[in-house]
Amino acid sequence: MIASLKKIIGDEQQRRLKKYRKIVDRMNKLEPEIQKLSDEELQQKTPEFRERLQNGEPLHKIRDEAFAVVREASKRVIGLRHYDVQLLGGLTLNDGDIAEMATGEGKTLVASLPSYLQALEGKGVHVITVNEYLARRDRELIGQVHEFLGLTVGLNVPRLAKDEKKAAYAADITYGVGNEFGFDYLKDNMVYNVHEKVQRPYHFAIIDEIDSVLVDEAKTPLIIAGKTEVNPSLYQICAKMARSFDAETDYLYDPISKSVSLTDAGITKVERAFGINNLYDLEHHTLYHFVLQALRARVMFKRDVDYIVKDGEIKLVDMFTGRIMDGRTFSDGLHQALEAKEGLEITEENKTQAQLTVQNYFRMYPTIAGMTGTAKTEEQEFRNLYGMDVIQIPTNKTRIREDKEDIIFATAGDKYKAVANEVEKRYQKGQPVLIGTSSIIQSETMAGYLDEQKIPYELLNAKSVEKEVQLISLAGQKGQVTIATNMAGRGTDIMLGEGVAELGGLFVLGTERHENRRIDNQLKGRSGRQGDPGETQMFLSLEDEMLLRFGEEDIEKLKENLQTDNGGRVLNEDAHRVVNLAQEMCENANASLREYTLKLDDIANEQRNVIYTLRDKVLKQDDPLSTWMEMVQSSTKKLVERYCGDEYLPEDWNTTELQTRLRHIILKPAITLPKSVESRKEIMDIVEEATEEYLAVIENFREKNTVQMQARKVLLTSIDRHWLSHLEEMTRLKEGIGLRSYQQEDPMRVFTREGYELFSRMHDMIEQDAALYLSKILRPIVVPKEVKK
Repeated sequence: MIASLKKIIGDEQQRRLKKYRKIVDRMNKLEPEIQKLSDEELQQKTPEFRERLQNGEPLHKIRDEAFAVVREASKRVIGLRHYDVQLLGGLTLNDGDIAEMATGEGKTLVASLPSYLQALEGKGVHVITVNEYLARRDRELIGQVHEFLGLTVGLNVPRLAKDEKKAAYAADITYGVGNEFGFDYLKDNMVYNVHEKVQRPYHFAIIDEIDSVLVDEAKTPLIIAGKTEVNPSLYQICAKMARSFDAETDYLYDPISKSVSLTDAGITKVERAFGINNLYDLEHHTLYHFVLQALRARVMFKRDVDYIVKDGEIKLVDMFTGRIMDGRTFSDGLHQALEAKEGLEITEENKTQAQLTVQNYFRMYPTIAGMTGTAKTEEQEFRNLYGMDVIQIPTNKTRIREDKEDIIFATAGDKYKAVANEVEKRYQKGQPVLIGTSSIIQSETMAGYLDEQKIPYELLNAKSVEKEVQLISLAGQKGQVTIATNMAGRGTDIMLGEGVAELGGLFVLGTERHENRRIDNQLKGRSGRQGDPGETQMFLSLEDEMLLRFGEEDIEKLKENLQTDNGGRVLNEDAHRVVNLAQEMCENANASLREYTLKLDDIANEQRNVIYTLRDKVLKQDDPLSTWMEMVQSSTKKLVERYCGDEYLPEDWNTTELQTRLRHIILKPAITLPKSVESRKEIMDIVEEATEEYLAVIENFREKNTVQMQARKVLLTSIDRHWLSHLEEMTRLKEGIGLRSYQQEDPMRVFTREGYELFSRMHDMIEQDAALYLSKILRPIVVPKEVKK
């Protein structure tokens, strides 16, 4: 079945490439005519294309000529002419799919083709990159081509003023970092004036390194948080308590899902320490949260792996790139728990104000396309979530790089010694070496072994990020040894120095398998670009973290008959199977986590869409008072249903309390409910009549601008206040949802049901609060003096 499926996919791939090659042939035939055009005539093509589109000509009819125009403009402006394979990549992107292109094949230039064509419609094209440096670089380079052809080009990066953001989004083509686009969307749904919004409706997005943006970063949602005061002593006490916990006895840690939970003994320890009877009581919910965050900080997060301490602050490290995530902090007290763990000053806590997964953000675009060197392994996920196929684009020149078989060692020490010896051998003959590591700690450990061998090197990790471009650009020079975390795997080509090709090209040496084969392939892809010679090899050990997390049982079996040579190299043939299986299990676990995160956010996304739609309606409408009037009708009806519920007999209905609540909302006439009634309909009729009379009075104020402004402010404030409280409740619900599986309940079903209940309650509170607060504001002008009491 799988073989048949692969054959079908393979056949489809070849069919698409065959179709694209015919189109490229047509583009090539246009080239002589396009070359004859003067600069002015070439520039005139843009208004000509736009006029043809306005006259009803479909976009695909001008595609071939538009691509040919961009190719010629690129040649004239920046001296780069698109190869035929780059045209193939551009056609793939234009169809909303993923172009898998090897490192050094010029993906940046590929994006210039569909971005120009799609921008002709005037709806805006977003070109997404993985970091600010690449966004600026691509905008400066490719932007020249598009500006020459008469398009406007913007740059969307952090720390821009609001008017600069607006200008960036108003451009025909906008370059920027993926997260920044998502954060801008969330911020646009927090403004109190429609003119403060910066984005316009989505149209077309091209995502460079799409696997990094939509897969690697997809486990962590985008969160906007506001600062709230904290209790430093409670964080410090909980950190001290977390240090006293014993693994297995007081808590359980699952290294596969990277989650911790308290055992019964651990719960008892907390209850005794704080003198409480039941940690799970609602009144102790906050304490439980603080303790759990302190335990997570101690067990799940490692210094110089997940974060570094710099200038007395916790700086988060991106596990996929090795870069510092400037301006990013953990929310819901986790960041403060890390500060307490490290003995730092406790900063203000971040409370979630808005959040969204990367997947759900990009699913709002009608069309997205992407480029990467490594996406085939995740093709099923891209197809299922986004309807995108992965098309493998052939290289411009045949790849001659030699990828050698992994070498596995019994211990980490044996591995590092072997790496140092291998590096020394290459260094002595002048061949440049790039050593790839998975964390700051590992990069510094590796540096120590090279120090012992007295081998000079450059160290590139999150602590030396400012030297990144310079160090990577030199990594292919003769005699150069570079140790780098994953940051060397993306974005910048390594050019070979003079005489290096004769020495075998760049030798890339990986010191650990990463959590996904794609990241290993990215590292290998730094060598052998554009037909250059090169070599790659991975040096692994049975003590590597990923193997211990996902292959512990297999490794124990392997050790029963372990065979090694004098240098500690494992000779057992099935050792490679164990490594491959562990990595596959890791990939599956990460895929499951992304799926779980997305399922949770899908539920939250439905709620978010309801709230953002309501908020947008209030923000944009000329008559927000009409929305408030609808809420008055709804809230009074729901009050009747609450106090006169079917679960009570009519004589038990609390009509006195109902009457009091209604009088706060309906100011005129005063409502008097009969003391005895036989049906809820009788009460409902009285309330509906009173509500209609009250709203008839309010009609007189719909033309007053000041009243409309007050209505808008009250509605937005009420929506935001209750939405923020709801987000916190949903976070708490999510925290404890896994425990439901112990009660034989499906956690996802529970989260859906209870999340809906919380949302319904929150929605009712928005309506009631808005109805109540605006009534207070209107009271002086609606209720005559003689009626006041």
